[in-house]
Amino acid sequence: MLELATLISRHARYRPDALAVVFEGERLTYAQFWARVARVGNMLRELGVGRGDKVATVAANSLDLLETYWAVPTIGATLVPLSPLLLPAGLASLIRGSDARCVIAQSSMVPVLEEIRDRLPEHVLLMDGAGRGFGDYRALAAAQPETLVPAQVSSDELFNIMFTSGTTGQPKGIMHPHFVRAMYGVLMSAAFRLTPESRTLHAGSIVFNGAFITLMATFYLGATYILQSRFDPEEMIRTIEREQVTHVMLVPAQIVALLNSPEFDPRLLQSLECILSLGAPLLQTCKDQLNAALPGRFYELYGVTEGFITILDRNDAVRKSGSVGVPPQFSHVRILRDDGTQAAPGEIGEIAGCGPIQMTGYYKQPDLTAQTVRDGWIHSGDMGYLDEEGYLYLVDRKKDMIDSGGVKVYPRDIEEVAARHPDVREIAVFGVPHEKWGETPLAAVVLRPGASIGAPALRDWINERVSARYQRVSDVVLMTDFPRSAAGKTLKRELREPYWAAYGRKI
Repeated sequence: MLELATLISRHARYRPDALAVVFEGERLTYAQFWARVARVGNMLRELGVGRGDKVATVAANSLDLLETYWAVPTIGATLVPLSPLLLPAGLASLIRGSDARCVIAQSSMVPVLEEIRDRLPEHVLLMDGAGRGFGDYRALAAAQPETLVPAQVSSDELFNIMFTSGTTGQPKGIMHPHFVRAMYGVLMSAAFRLTPESRTLHAGSIVFNGAFITLMATFYLGATYILQSRFDPEEMIRTIEREQVTHVMLVPAQIVALLNSPEFDPRLLQSLECILSLGAPLLQTCKDQLNAALPGRFYELYGVTEGFITILDRNDAVRKSGSVGVPPQFSHVRILRDDGTQAAPGEIGEIAGCGPIQMTGYYKQPDLTAQTVRDGWIHSGDMGYLDEEGYLYLVDRKKDMIDSGGVKVYPRDIEEVAARHPDVREIAVFGVPHEKWGETPLAAVVLRPGASIGAPALRDWINERVSARYQRVSDVVLMTDFPRSAAGKTLKRELREPYWAAYGRKI
């Protein structure tokens, strides 16, 4: 028996007056937050949702969403977080593919829900208003009692099904049991030095799996979780100072925005003990900026939702600044050659890993599970190497690697060079068709405000500084922003697609 389902009620009993959640001016103690969670849990039970049933959420950050995240596993049901950015066909596919018995959505999703009404489950509730035949989440929850007996859930029962963002193709439903989510709390709280007095700020979408890194750690300890409706760098800076935030987690695009904010001032951020970067590699120039402005606070996490990670600790952030660290306790990482043998230190190969946060598989997709998990090891599809001390260094996504005339070109090497130009805010390098070489690098660039450099001049600047002729970019394309996933990751697939479509080849 594993008591993750009783976590919030435990804090409400033993730390009732401790501050649990802050959201847009609302401040809830653990006793108050548990009352909200209990009402939602009772509402779901009254609708007939119970142990093992799937509950899908389709909403942006809100208190309603956060309490639902805890109410669902508390009654032994399985949480299925879905992005409100999904289009009708994609949403219908994921709802059907997850076997959801109930959908809880924000009211702005009504047009989408109406379009797929015939493919929806019996119960569809709207978080912020009802109508058009859908249930009223708030009215139904408000009518419920504030006490709830949590389900007795075993460690191997499902806490959630997390669908991949689809950056590499058809989303897959990753299954995390209660044990895995409990290990998130235990391992992450230790790794990032949280205590019950910590104050964690999260401004990105809690729909994506990376959000659970700090979410589970914070609630595991009964610390304070400060949630913002959306990421805004200026509001984040003000909140950090006002709330004396100790821990923040950001994707690289958010770190870039924070560093470039006119309000960025290290003196306002002195309460921070942890600045965690994850979701994609952070460019070295940004790491150097952070370590100079706010020393002793930077961590970097590399991992896959399927279930293994490495962490660069703040004490190694300068000494091993090019690395993404080492696996946490009870976890392992290795580098594999194409023939499956283990690579030597310094040798590039595919990153594989295993550990206690490993998924039990892709939901109802055993064949895909077998392709990813082999002999107990998750094969990431990422390329990297280990140094002599066992620290992991990322090279690139295996699928992002450019094959130019038989030579392997890693876009990240070029991105690191281009990022040193003072006018470059963000950079994404990818392969495009070439008649002679098969494919060649192209750089998409977002410039800093007020930058005057043109694409040809920037292309020449990059090509003068790369370390090899085959790393020269064929062109630079200037953009106002990149297509991004709900997690804030740059979608290179969408950047590449028009070039290959025009060439008559799918990617």
